[in-house]
Amino acid sequence: MKTKDIIIENKVSQKKRNFFGVIMVLFLFGLQSCENTFLDVVPDNVTTLENAFTLRNEAQKYLFTCYAYIPKNGDAIYNIGMLAGDETWVAPNRAAVTSYAFNIATGTQRRANPYMNAWEGNYQAAGPADLYPLFDGIRHCNVFLENVEDRSKVPDLSESERLRWIAEVKFLKAYYHYYLMRMYGPIPVIRVNIPIDAPEEQIQVSREPIDETVDYLVSLLDEASIGLPPQITDTQNELGRITRPIALGIKAELLLTAASPLFNGNNDMAGFNTKEGKPFFNTVYDATKWKRAADAAKEAIDAAEASGHKIFYKNDVAFTISQTTKTKLDITQAVTERWNDEIIWSNPNSRTYELQRICMMPLDATVAHTQARKVLSPTLESAMNFYTKNGVPIEEDRTLTFGDITILREATADDRFNIREGHRTSIINFDREPRFYADLGFDGAIFYKFASGSDETKYFIKAKYQDYAGSADAFDFNVTGYYIKKLINWEQNFGGGTLYKEYAWPELRLADLYLMYAEALNEVDGRSTDEVLQYVDPIRLRAGLNGVVESWTNFSSNSTKYTTKEGLREIIHRERSIEMAFEGKNYWDIRRWKKATQEFNEPVKGWNVFGTAESSYYQIRTLYQQRFVAPRDYFWPIDETTLIQNPNLVQNPGW
Repeated sequence: MKTKDIIIENKVSQKKRNFFGVIMVLFLFGLQSCENTFLDVVPDNVTTLENAFTLRNEAQKYLFTCYAYIPKNGDAIYNIGMLAGDETWVAPNRAAVTSYAFNIATGTQRRANPYMNAWEGNYQAAGPADLYPLFDGIRHCNVFLENVEDRSKVPDLSESERLRWIAEVKFLKAYYHYYLMRMYGPIPVIRVNIPIDAPEEQIQVSREPIDETVDYLVSLLDEASIGLPPQITDTQNELGRITRPIALGIKAELLLTAASPLFNGNNDMAGFNTKEGKPFFNTVYDATKWKRAADAAKEAIDAAEASGHKIFYKNDVAFTISQTTKTKLDITQAVTERWNDEIIWSNPNSRTYELQRICMMPLDATVAHTQARKVLSPTLESAMNFYTKNGVPIEEDRTLTFGDITILREATADDRFNIREGHRTSIINFDREPRFYADLGFDGAIFYKFASGSDETKYFIKAKYQDYAGSADAFDFNVTGYYIKKLINWEQNFGGGTLYKEYAWPELRLADLYLMYAEALNEVDGRSTDEVLQYVDPIRLRAGLNGVVESWTNFSSNSTKYTTKEGLREIIHRERSIEMAFEGKNYWDIRRWKKATQEFNEPVKGWNVFGTAESSYYQIRTLYQQRFVAPRDYFWPIDETTLIQNPNLVQNPGW
């Protein structure tokens, strides 16, 4: 969408035409009765703005239109963070997953018709704008607010419901702006829609300084939180609607982003100014931004916990299983269990059937590759990022030595709940923390699911080239030898009926908030170690690990690391990268921490998936040499055509 289109108000009372062409159909078909959602309306396709706000039912359809632009992060094609970094990889021909986020990972972003272009709404860089042009979403939010805040309109809408709807749309308006800011840096802030007959100089909007944008979005989120319910009580009809903990949680994420090195005191942005010479970034570091982020995260945590959110444990398994298996279910079901207590914000507009299908691998020879496509491939670096069984990084564990990871080891009875007894695999797959085995599959790994029953009778992965989970298929094949188990609900079943149990994509979990607060609090006062660890250790406990102090004191070669701000910062970053693995968050974290120059200039590696025997399979294979150019690649380019149409816009540095 071009900048002029961003801010033009649809005055359909003067020109009768559809306000959204055919309004996006929001009916979520195929839902099981236990996963109800509020978005179960099929709007008219002839509604115009002159009657959209005459009655409650019509106004509600416009409310759902505002919701329709929430990015579909449960889809690997559109969740930018899943394939734009180095956490997962796909085959270079991309025959199975055609996501142009992969062009970001391979360093082929461009100024003309950029890839994953949320500014114009053209995410796939092919054909007309697709899915969610976010400035269009902002425009619809402004239309909604202008009309519903007018008490002379929608007369059959109660005041309490009016205030709630206004709050929801203020949240959405703020969220869409934040999403764009995270990608592009400075953006135009569309506070109100500009009339169609406004002079050209008013239509040609400018990008605004980051601090001004953040302050405005925070004010919107604060206003929204006042009018939002603390939790959804009508679970039959309203699951997925915005609540107060969601608004406060996204405010915390926004402020954490603004406090991070990419946005706070970033000297690389010196000289990046508006056309009038006003700096977009304050290049002087401001420590108070961390305090603001910490306060916001604590407020969000308090609101979430008061509404019943808590760290998830899977306590309803009907089978007799080992504690090892139970811990792995605690970890994966925290993401995939529908509407569980840890998930603060689930997005029912983004379903996960296809996501699970492209992660899942065949578990016996009868399963077709089209049923379990296994194409999202965690890199070897992702596998090495997880802790050892002692809860410290593999490069720090003074009691374990991994050395040459092409050396193989045979699994014993002690390993049987994680690795098939008697199977030989790389030493890097032994003596790792429970999240390693919960999140990742690999050659010889156990895959426990509901159909397994007792975990003494279970499935395991055979991943060499000609094995049933191997990479012999022409299109649906894994490229690294690692598979994503974390995103697959344990009720997956090849035995007939629905293969995958869908769940609404979790946009925000309580564990995420805990780690936000820990990170910000440590930056505020590195001496607050005890309070910081009160929010890190519960996540480690769910993952079957001891707390930071005990683990580092007893097992790390840097046993006092947690006692300094810098050391604890590194621990929190690592903890976050493990806990949020494969949820599309790590890519954005690496960028806001300004670590991309280091992280995304390394070779991407995996096992030789075309090997048929141990000797050939367990060889390290370089898939790609990444290239990240700083500061250019930290922010998306604005389309060249947009810059021509609006001379008040300034291109991002390096583009």
